[in-house]
Amino acid sequence: MTNNHLDLEFIKKRRKELNISLQSMALSLGFKNASTYLKYERGDYSFKAEHLPQLAEELNCDMENFFVQNVVKSATKHKEQEVS
Repeated sequence: MTNNHLDLEFIKKRRKELNISLQSMALSLGFKNASTYLKYERGDYSFKAEHLPQLAEELNCDMENFFVQNVVKSATKHKEQEVS
């Protein structure tokens, strides 16, 4: 199951830019271990609304950053469909 609402690629990229380990992210979000967090980051599980403020704090970004990429992609896709 994929998460269509959050830009998971942004989350993963930002975590790596900041050199934050999977285990550190897991602990900060209250998950048992790194493999559980990884399932969220890969989209196997969906992040819950209550995870987003902590995720933004850990990644030193705004929650809006989690959504921007998908909005742009959706708008582009919609325009492409109108043209064809």
